[in-house]
Amino acid sequence: MRRRDFIVLFGGVTSVWSLPAQAQQATKIPRIGVLWHAANAEEEDVYLSVMTKAFADLGYVDGKTIQLEHRFPAEQPDRFRAFAREFVESKVDVILAATSLGAKEAKQATNTIPVVFVIGSDPVGSGLVESLARPGGNVTGFSIMATDISSKLLGLFRELVPNLTRMAIMVDPRDPDAPRIRAGFEQAAKDLAIWTQTFAVTTPDDIEQAFSAISRDGFNGVALAAPLLFNERVRIGTSALKYKMPTVSIIAEMVPKGLLLSYGQDFPDFFRRSVGYVDKILKGTKPADLPVEQPTHFKLAINSRVAKALGLTIPQSLLVTAGEVIE
Repeated sequence: MRRRDFIVLFGGVTSVWSLPAQAQQATKIPRIGVLWHAANAEEEDVYLSVMTKAFADLGYVDGKTIQLEHRFPAEQPDRFRAFAREFVESKVDVILAATSLGAKEAKQATNTIPVVFVIGSDPVGSGLVESLARPGGNVTGFSIMATDISSKLLGLFRELVPNLTRMAIMVDPRDPDAPRIRAGFEQAAKDLAIWTQTFAVTTPDDIEQAFSAISRDGFNGVALAAPLLFNERVRIGTSALKYKMPTVSIIAEMVPKGLLLSYGQDFPDFFRRSVGYVDKILKGTKPADLPVEQPTHFKLAINSRVAKALGLTIPQSLLVTAGEVIE
């Protein structure tokens, strides 16, 4: 074989060998690490299904044009940290954190991979972002303004529970949002001349024990001051009904499980909008250029079955303004 023919042949073989690598590179799809807070997909379905549909509505097909990698830390701080580090080590393209705790761990694990948080009560005060208008760094997301609606929430609660004079505030001390939400409840309660006391719960078994103590000590109602308690909404609702204790939250999706009332942000809408931020980041927008968004509307949810079980009459004014009444 002549030397010139060998070079042409070898070059042709090289080109053929390079095709698989080029094809692999061309089919690389973005990977999104989704850091939830509950223990599994079933517990998160009320939001996970919304998020999945939001990606689909933007034209993404999971497993084909995007890879969604879900992690469920079961509200365990060490697992939040481990999963955040796992995402960073595997070099996902974006981390989507459902809660402030997840976002906090993600920010500590990386300052380069974009992080979008869905639920943050005080992203500036907690150090997630520099300001709402100019987040700076690699983190942005959505603020729930929990402390800002405390007065409205307790006003509605008082309207439905006229004898509300002693209110327990249930918190999970591990939740970074809890101190700010609790402070908002305490100030709002003070303005309404409602005496408050904090009850800490860190394990599922603590919940019924707390309700038992709250009932025994003569409290008239309970306010939930930690979004992480959402994971135990069934146990909380069951205990609230067992001890006939009116219970209120900022999360509407907890109300069907036995809570009396909620007033707050439309959390499913937050998850839809967060997917829009991920889409913008994948298309080249920097997190620092995406302002932290705040709620566009608030929702009042009332459980009429719980009201009946507690012997309470729902005022017509609340029925008219409620976004959802559970029969």
